[in-house]
Amino acid sequence: MGRLIYLIISSLDGYIADESGSFDWAVPDEEVLAFLNHQEESVGTYLYGRRMYELMYVWENDPAAAAQSPESANFARVWQAADKIVYSTTLPEVWTRKTELRRDFDADEVRQLKVQARADINIAGPDLAAHAFRAGLVDEVQIMIAPIIIGSGKAYYPKSKVPLVLREERRFGNGMMWLRYDVA
Repeated sequence: MGRLIYLIISSLDGYIADESGSFDWAVPDEEVLAFLNHQEESVGTYLYGRRMYELMYVWENDPAAAAQSPESANFARVWQAADKIVYSTTLPEVWTRKTELRRDFDADEVRQLKVQARADINIAGPDLAAHAFRAGLVDEVQIMIAPIIIGSGKAYYPKSKVPLVLREERRFGNGMMWLRYDVA
C-alpha cells in the first residue's frame, strides 16, 4: 500500500505563489534539489490539477529544464519514470507519457490506487489536495519552507482543520527548512 503525500514548497507565511503568480523565490538550490530528488524516488504516481501539470510537463518535453544542472537532470529522470494522473475539466489532452487525464477527482478511485500502489503517491497543488484532505486520503504532509514572507498569494494549505504530527525536520544552507508531518 502506498502513502498519499502532499509535498509543497512554500513561503514562511504559507504561500506557494505571490499575488502575480510568481514563485521564483522558491527555486531550490542544488543541495535542496538533491534532497527533494531523494524524497521523490519513492513516488510511483503523481496526482496533478491542470495548472500544476502545465508547470511540470516541461520535465519531459523541454530538454533545457533537465540541462540546468545534474540534480535537475536527476529530477527529470525520476519524474518521467512515474505515472501521472491529471484532474481537469478544461485540459483537452495530456502531453507526456505515462499520463492519464481524469475529468473529476474520485476519492474512491484514489483510495483504491493507494491500496494497489507499490510506491508512494504524491499529490501536488492546494486545490487538488483539498479534495484529498476532505476525503481523509492524505497520509503525510511535506513542506519545504523558503526563507521569505510574501504577504499574500496562493495558499498551500486546505481551508479545513487537519491535525498533524511532526516526524522529521531538516535545515539547509540556503535557509530553507523541510518539515515532514503525519496526518493524525
